Amino acid sequence: MKVPIPHELPKEEVRRRLKERSHEMAEHIPGPMAEVVTDWPNDDRMNMTIRAMGHDLVGTVDIEDNRLVVEVTLPPLLGFMEPVISGAMKDQGQKLLAKD
Repeated sequence: MKVPIPHELPKEEVRRRLKERSHEMAEHIPGPMAEVVTDWPNDDRMNMTIRAMGHDLVGTVDIEDNRLVVEVTLPPLLGFMEPVISGAMKDQGQKLLAKD
């Protein structure tokens, strides 16, 4: 599942906000004890593992000039939830970038 999230920020600012606030993503995931683990293989890609409700979702966030591209592999059991999950990811991603 790929979710584009538009932005009008310089890449450096997007990178800074993601690095400083990636821990906030867990607050928007349903279920108790959600956890988001991130690492940065290069300046424009953040790898992430989202652990929630007994599932590990693995994905990436690529920083482009005018958008983020969030890609997450959903297990087959959650495939029917893709529209809801992608909408929530787009909404929360925009809020994460909008904060200053």
